[in-house]
Amino acid sequence: MKHIDKSPIKNTPLKPLLTCVDHTVSRETFSIFIDEKAELLVTTPRPHNADLGKYYESEDYISHSNTNNSLFNKVYLIVRNYAIKKKIKLLKSFHPKGKDLLDLGTGTGDFLAACKNNGWAIHGVEPNIKANKIAEGKTGIKINGDINEILNKKFDLITMWHVLEHVPDLNFYISNLKTLLKANGTLVIAVPNYKSFDALYYKENWAAYDVPRHLWHFSQKAMKSLFKQKGMKVINVLPMKFDAFYVSLLSEKYQTGRLNLLKAFYIGLKSNYKAKSTGEFSSLIYVIKKAEN
Repeated sequence: MKHIDKSPIKNTPLKPLLTCVDHTVSRETFSIFIDEKAELLVTTPRPHNADLGKYYESEDYISHSNTNNSLFNKVYLIVRNYAIKKKIKLLKSFHPKGKDLLDLGTGTGDFLAACKNNGWAIHGVEPNIKANKIAEGKTGIKINGDINEILNKKFDLITMWHVLEHVPDLNFYISNLKTLLKANGTLVIAVPNYKSFDALYYKENWAAYDVPRHLWHFSQKAMKSLFKQKGMKVINVLPMKFDAFYVSLLSEKYQTGRLNLLKAFYIGLKSNYKAKSTGEFSSLIYVIKKAEN
C-alpha cells in the first residue's frame, strides 16, 4: 500500500477522519484522511498505481460495462441516458458544435457518441481495456488509453464526468489539463461532494466515497484551491441533482444490508432540498477556465 502523508494543496499534513469498506469489489477496509484547511479528503493508504486496476474488476462497476442485470444498474442506465441530454445542453452553452471536444474517462462511450451525433469533433481517453473497446465500437474513433498519448493537442472543450477522483497524481494531472486546454477553452469537471447532506447522513457508508477507486474526495473550497494553484479558475458551480438519489440508493444498501427505495428516495430528496440554500449538492459540476494573466 502507498501512504500519502501530505495534501496536494500546499503540502498540508493530513489527519485521520473515516474508515470505509470497499463494498464493490474487495471488501477491504480503507482510511480517509483530511486536509482541514483546504477541506480535501484523501484515501490513504491506497493501492499502488499498478494494483489499482484489480479494484475495477467487477460487473457492479457499471461505468465500465453495459450490464443491466440488477436494479441498481437499470436505474443507473436510465438516469445516465437522461443525464447525457442535460450534459449536451450544458456544453452547447459554452462552445458550439464543430469544436474539438476531449472526454477523459470515456467509459463505454455513450456520452462521447452523443457528442459526435451533436456535431462536435470528438476525442476520448479510457484506460480500461474492456470499456475502451466498447467505446470505440460506439463512437467509431480510436480511443486513447492514456492522457500522455495526446499531450501534443489542444481542445476547446475538455470533460471529466466523475473521473478526477480516480486520478493518482492529482497535481500532475491538473497541469496536463491546463496544457491540453486552448486559451479560451472550457474545462467541465463533475465530482462527488462530501459536504452534501446525503454524505453527512450516511457517513462511512456513503457510496460516493467508493474506496479505493476514489482516491480524493472534494469540497468546493478544495476544487477552487487545486485549480487556482495551477493557474486556472472555477467560474461556475452547477448541481447534478439525480446523483443524490442513486448514491442514496447504494448507500442505503451498504448501511442496512437491504434495498429500501422509499428511504433512499427520501434522503435524496432531502439532500437536494437542503442544497437549494447551501449549494452542497451530492455531486457538483465545475466550469473552469485558464486564469487571465
